[in-house]
Amino acid sequence: MKVNYVLIDFENTQPSSLGLLDGENLRVRLFVGAAQTKLPIDLATAMQRLGDRAEYVRISGNGRNALDFHIAYTIGWIARQDGADAFFHIISQDTGFDPLIAHLKSQGIFAKRSASIEEIPILKSLTDAPKDDQANAVIERLRGMSKNRPQKDKTLRAAITNWFGKTLDANALERIVGELVRKKAISVESGKVIYHLPA
Repeated sequence: MKVNYVLIDFENTQPSSLGLLDGENLRVRLFVGAAQTKLPIDLATAMQRLGDRAEYVRISGNGRNALDFHIAYTIGWIARQDGADAFFHIISQDTGFDPLIAHLKSQGIFAKRSASIEEIPILKSLTDAPKDDQANAVIERLRGMSKNRPQKDKTLRAAITNWFGKTLDANALERIVGELVRKKAISVESGKVIYHLPA
């Protein structure tokens, strides 16, 4: 399975949905400009939840496109090591990345720029899933999380809510969890989630 590297241009885009990036095959790099001295607590908390799959990259100096060059260098460095097994997602509204993306693709490196985290293709399949397919999308997401699956019912519900960009109401969340139980993907005993997902 490809590792998806999400490289966030924090000078240009301040994401609010890092919770969508909680998957075993996702790695997050948050690029912060030298002049950016404060981060929202919600962002820091979401980064912390990702553990060693997330890191901050602080730009050491100021200059036109300094952060962009750091992102380009990081892609090159990772591609040299993990090239065939990597997919790069640049999160930025800066269309100046598009020529870099085109060049990477011409070299056989998978890359895409998205204006927001919600637009990342692998995540859109989850957030755009029709109601009938939402439970299946959650099952696929849980399958990809062989480690760090939510262990409690409350935690699972919070994770599902985050995966859908906090757009689910209580009824929709209840329906999805009910479908997981009905499909025998999980069972819940005394608030603890037991997984029955095939490998």
